[in-house]
Amino acid sequence: MRRSLFMAAVAVIALSSAGWSAAPAPDFLPQSYAAVLANPVRTEADRGRDEARHAAETLDFAGVKPGEKVADMIIGGGYFTRIFSAAVGPEGHVTAWQPEEFIAFQASYGEALTAADALPNVDGVRSPIGAPEFPAGLDLVFTAQNYHDLHLQPFPADTAAKVNAAVFAALRPGGRYVVIDHHAAAGSDLSAAHTLHRIDIEAVKREAAAAGFVLDGESDLLASAADPRTANVFDGSIRGRTSQFMLRFKKPG
Repeated sequence: MRRSLFMAAVAVIALSSAGWSAAPAPDFLPQSYAAVLANPVRTEADRGRDEARHAAETLDFAGVKPGEKVADMIIGGGYFTRIFSAAVGPEGHVTAWQPEEFIAFQASYGEALTAADALPNVDGVRSPIGAPEFPAGLDLVFTAQNYHDLHLQPFPADTAAKVNAAVFAALRPGGRYVVIDHHAAAGSDLSAAHTLHRIDIEAVKREAAAAGFVLDGESDLLASAADPRTANVFDGSIRGRTSQFMLRFKKPG
């Protein structure tokens, strides 16, 4: 779950190919996200995190466009929910999903969902972690730094499979599923999700493929060779500086 102000004059679209192993799909329209990041719906704290999180490049990788229907899956504090609200605009819609178990664990997660629900083009949704309530016909389902939580030990072993199936059902044909998470060491088993809050990129690829998704692109934009990938992501030695992967899947059709 996770810094100067992004310069409005930067032509962020020029960065769209940096770190990509596959070009954005042809229906993604080039655009500048500077106005999105400057939108007043976002907080100063949000803006302070944009550089480290490569916010503009992440939006470009996900291919977010005005008018789209987007689900932010496990919103945490709502950082990306507010970005998506600004990016899709008044003609678009954002579903912000926070699992009931997270809200029960930490009150701030419920407060973040209530704040997201107050935005005019956002609906806040809470439901059990194994049963996300997404509307049909979504263009994009997005999750950042939280996919590994589907493998936390308190949850049933089939939680990730159920969530991926729900994502697949909710997306329109050709819809995108973007997963960003903390790298675990290559070959790590799923126990790393619980002990380190990390997951092996190959495990995510296998699970998405099992749900019917096709890998459409990946990026090393958030990768870091300085991270040994063996420490808990909340450890002070690495917190905020973890190596992360970015994957984009598509629903065939």
